Amino acid sequence: MKVILFCGGQGLRLRDHSGSIPKPMVEIGGRPILWNIMNYYAHFGHREFVLCLGYGAETIRDYFEQRRHTDCQPGDSDDWQISYVDTGVETSIGQRLLAAGPHTGNDDIILANYGDVLTNAPLPELLERFRQSGKMVAFIAVRPRAYTFHLVRLNAEEHVQRVEEVSTADLWINGGYFMLRRQLLDEIGQFDDLVPDVLPRLIKRDEVLGYRYEGFWMPMDTVRDWQNLEGLVASGSPPWAVWQDRPTATLTGDRE
Repeated sequence: MKVILFCGGQGLRLRDHSGSIPKPMVEIGGRPILWNIMNYYAHFGHREFVLCLGYGAETIRDYFEQRRHTDCQPGDSDDWQISYVDTGVETSIGQRLLAAGPHTGNDDIILANYGDVLTNAPLPELLERFRQSGKMVAFIAVRPRAYTFHLVRLNAEEHVQRVEEVSTADLWINGGYFMLRRQLLDEIGQFDDLVPDVLPRLIKRDEVLGYRYEGFWMPMDTVRDWQNLEGLVASGSPPWAVWQDRPTATLTGDRE
């Protein structure tokens, strides 16, 4: 099963820390966050990757090509099959996905994800539920616990009814880790983006699932996020490192 990873953006909010390095190549525990994401999929047997490149494309390509000939250890990316698709810097996720489509063979189900977010979600369970659903798209829905701002509830007269931490509110966001039926590619128009354009049309047809997941999920959007992830590595048990022989968490059992 092919895994498409969107890693062509510039990561402007991390620029002061990363300099000219593309965001997916910012290191967590001595390895790029992109490598960590790929190792998560590889742990579950999905070792064929399509990398949608843009900003810093050669940096990403050179890293993986050099590893094939230098410091690879058995089980450490040596058996990954990687295809590179230069999809541009400003290209939307929908158009990156469309460009990657021809590189995914004939798989009925395609995995896709952003290049800057980590989780320990139970992928085999997710895939089994998706297969049985018959729907066209699914992704994990997560609580935004990585964010510290407050959610304000107002009435029609703009009177504040409640102020609560966003991390504890009944709020769910798109956590990535998409599962897609191949026919989704036929739904993407020439200028369509995936989430704002294609998904609303599919939602009207009841073709989209969001699996609520309350286990570990964390993006790397800012320097503070990077510091938090490095702290988890320093603890000795980074939650996303499912390849370190630790059991993964389970889903809540709810859907939306």
